[in-house]
Amino acid sequence: MAHKTWEVTKTEYCDHVGHEIDIEAEVVYPAEHLPDQPPRIQAHRCSNALECNLIDKSACIYCGTNPNHNPM
Repeated sequence: MAHKTWEVTKTEYCDHVGHEIDIEAEVVYPAEHLPDQPPRIQAHRCSNALECNLIDKSACIYCGTNPNHNPM
């Protein structure tokens, strides 16, 4: 069975919240009986997304509130 995990891809300073955040990727690793396939990235998210969504103005693509703004 495949294994899913969230891994930190990079750490950046976010102007929206005023501190460093982690950009994470959901990586799906293949099952043991399919070792020739590379891992696949399913999704991206921000480690501070919940707090950003509580602020009145829209944030960025990683928070899901502004698909037109990619800060990285």
